[in-house]
Amino acid sequence: MPKPIRVLVIDDSALIRQILTQGLSMDPEIEVVGSAVDPYIARDKIVQLRPDVLTLDVEMPRMDGVEFLRKLMPQYPLPIVMVSSLTQRGKQITIEALEAGAVDFVSKPTSNVAQGMNNMLSELRKKVKTAARANVSHWKNKTPSQPGAQATMSSSALAESTDKVIAIGASTGGTEALKRVVCKFPATAPGVVIVQHMPPGFTKMFAERLNQLCAMEVKEAETGDRIRSGRILVAPGAKQLEVVRSGGMYQVRCEPGEKVSGHCPSVDVMMNSVAKNVGANAIGVMLTGMGADGSEGMLAMKNAGARNIAQDEASCVVFGMPKVAYEKGGAEKLVPLENIAAKVISMLTEK
Repeated sequence: MPKPIRVLVIDDSALIRQILTQGLSMDPEIEVVGSAVDPYIARDKIVQLRPDVLTLDVEMPRMDGVEFLRKLMPQYPLPIVMVSSLTQRGKQITIEALEAGAVDFVSKPTSNVAQGMNNMLSELRKKVKTAARANVSHWKNKTPSQPGAQATMSSSALAESTDKVIAIGASTGGTEALKRVVCKFPATAPGVVIVQHMPPGFTKMFAERLNQLCAMEVKEAETGDRIRSGRILVAPGAKQLEVVRSGGMYQVRCEPGEKVSGHCPSVDVMMNSVAKNVGANAIGVMLTGMGADGSEGMLAMKNAGARNIAQDEASCVVFGMPKVAYEKGGAEKLVPLENIAAKVISMLTEK
């Protein structure tokens, strides 16, 4: 039997530390090796206990989770799962924590606390196991990332690409990867649709954050929104996003639905609709993420004439979704994260 995953729990609430410790310890593959009341104590325990994964409360006195991450990750990169509150402030800090290197997050329940806590602990156990396999080594000695230089397109090439659609799927590690791709798109780039696995509320906050950083307009998608040059639409949490054609333009439809490939929103749902309604005018991109969501949809896109790429293993936090998309034949090439924006732009202008 493999060695259990060693976890350090960091939370200023004694009750929450106890609940998380007991909940994680229910899984024989996980061993909670200690807990800490704040990041200062945690720092010493990390050196002493050498945990494989941390769980970290988003909002804490003395130093919040984001500040701790920004100090820790460049010196001692560790996979971290944030425990987030559903307040606006909690959501905002969670998005910042993902930017600062956290692998994933779970939300504390607000209603039906007993059942909600059981669901949260089940989700946390899964995400701790995913985090244990995550690659966070690229955070070593890293300075906080700034949006990179924009990829450039000539105005003549742009005039010919206005009917194009760029479809991007991502999951674990995807918020930072997406930022580093779309912030390089010029304001005149074709319309983009994104599925990032995230619950309701967080997708809106994530879209607003990207909108502050990108040359393109970014918003959480709503039914009827037009996909057009200069705009990025992010699928809302708990709704399936489909691309539909209306006359001479593309729009999105966002509706609650069953999980597909384990997710709502699902990359497969989005990419299958792109294959059906956009065909050869689309470009697909698969970024870091656990599992296989999007591999069927990306293959359908390729069969409809689209060009597709996926993120390479070395730059992925979790090389799951890109790996399967490439192995199934949907993605024609694996590309380092830093080169994806430029590759997409060059594919748009290739004859």
